[in-house]
Amino acid sequence: MIIEKNNPKVMNGWAMYDWANSVYNLVIASAIFPIFYQNQTTFKNSVTGEINDVVSFWGFHFINTELYNYVFSFAYLIVVFTTPILSGVADYWGNKKFFLKLFCYIGAVSCMGLYFFNSNQLELSMFVVMSACVGFWGSLVFYNAYLPEIAEPHLHDKLSAKGFTMGYIGSTLLLVASLIAIKVFGINVRYVFVLVGLWWIGFAQVTYFRLPKSVVRKNIKNPILNGFRELKKVFKEIQEQFVMRKFLLSYFVYNCGVQTVMIVAVPFASKEIFIGEDKSGLIAAVIIIQIVGAVGAWLLSKLSIKIGNFSVIKITVFVWMTICVLGYFIKTETQFYFLAGIVGFVMGGIQSMSRSTFSKLIPATTDNTSYFSFFDVSEKIGLVIGVFLFGFIEGLTHNMRLSIIFLIILFIVGFALLLRIGAKEGKAALEND
Repeated sequence: MIIEKNNPKVMNGWAMYDWANSVYNLVIASAIFPIFYQNQTTFKNSVTGEINDVVSFWGFHFINTELYNYVFSFAYLIVVFTTPILSGVADYWGNKKFFLKLFCYIGAVSCMGLYFFNSNQLELSMFVVMSACVGFWGSLVFYNAYLPEIAEPHLHDKLSAKGFTMGYIGSTLLLVASLIAIKVFGINVRYVFVLVGLWWIGFAQVTYFRLPKSVVRKNIKNPILNGFRELKKVFKEIQEQFVMRKFLLSYFVYNCGVQTVMIVAVPFASKEIFIGEDKSGLIAAVIIIQIVGAVGAWLLSKLSIKIGNFSVIKITVFVWMTICVLGYFIKTETQFYFLAGIVGFVMGGIQSMSRSTFSKLIPATTDNTSYFSFFDVSEKIGLVIGVFLFGFIEGLTHNMRLSIIFLIILFIVGFALLLRIGAKEGKAALEND
C-alpha cells in the first residue's frame, strides 16, 4: 500500500491528535492534577499548624513531590521497554494505527480513573497516574512515526508546528472551561479528569478516521524480538549518519531538561512561589504558557525557514538554560509570570522543531516507526534519568531549588553538544534526506 503524501485531509487529521491528547499534558501532567495531588497528600497539624508532606508508599516514606517524580520516571521506563517491541511489530504488520489507539485508550481511561484518586490507597492511585502517563507517551511513538509517511520533508516543520499549536489551543480551551466549571459552578475537580479522558478519546476519532492503516509487510519471524532487531539496525545506521548522531546525543540531554521542567514546574511553583491554598495565580501562569506556546511554535517554525532548524534549536536551548538559571532565584509571583511567558515561547518551539528535524534526517525507509521508536526510547531514557534525579535530589536535600542546578547542567551540556553541528553541515543533512 502506497500512502499519498501532502493530502490536506490526512495531514489535518494527523494534527488533530495533538488537539486530542494535549489535554492530558496540560490538565493532568501540568496544571490541575499536580495541585490536586499535593492537596490530597499534604496534611496540616490542627494544633501546631505544621505542614506534613511526607507520604507512605509500600511501607516507605517519601516527600509527596519526590514520589510524584518517581512514579513518572517509572512510567517512562515502561515506555522504554514496551515501545521497541510494539514499534517493530507495527512496522511489519502495518498495524501502527492499532497501537496508536491502544495507548490512547489506556491513557484516556486512566485519566477518567483519577476520579477515584484516594491518598489512603496511594499505591493503587499512583498506578492509575502511571498508566495515564504510559498511555500518553506510548501513543506518541506511533503518532510521530506517521509524520514522514504523510508529508514531504519541506512540510514537516509547518505540520509539526501546526500539531503543537492545535494542542495548545485545544488544551487551553478545556482548561479554561474546567476552571469556570470549578470556580463558578462549584463542579468537583474530579469530574475534570473524566472530561479529559472523554475529550482525548472523542477527538482522536477524527485522527483514526483520516489516517491510513500504513504499510503492510508479511513473512515475519518472531515479531516480538523483531522490534529490538530493528532498533539495533537503526542504531547501526545512525552511526553512519554523523549529523543525526550528533543531533540525537544533544537531543537526549537537552530534551531531558525540557520534559523534566514540564513535569516539575507546577509542583515547584506550588511549594516555592504560590504558597497557600489559593492556586488560581498558578493556573493563570499555566494558561499564559499555553497561549504564548501556541504563538511560539508557529513563529519558530517560520524562523527556521530563514536561519535553519539547527540554528533555531540552538537559540531555544540557550534560552532554556537561561530560564533555569532565573528559576533558581525567583521568589515572587510576578517573577514567575515573567518566566512563564518565556517558557511558553520556547516550550512548543523546541518540541515541534526537534520532532520535525529528526523526521527530515531519517533516510528513505519504510521503517519510520522503528526510527521514531529509537527517537522516543532515547527521549524516555533521558526522562527516566532527569525526573528521577530531580526527585532524588529533593528527597536527599529537602530543597527543590537545588534540583534546578541539575537542570542547568543538562542544558549547558545539551547546548555544547549542539554546537558540534556546523551551520553548513546541518543544512546539507536536512536538504539531502
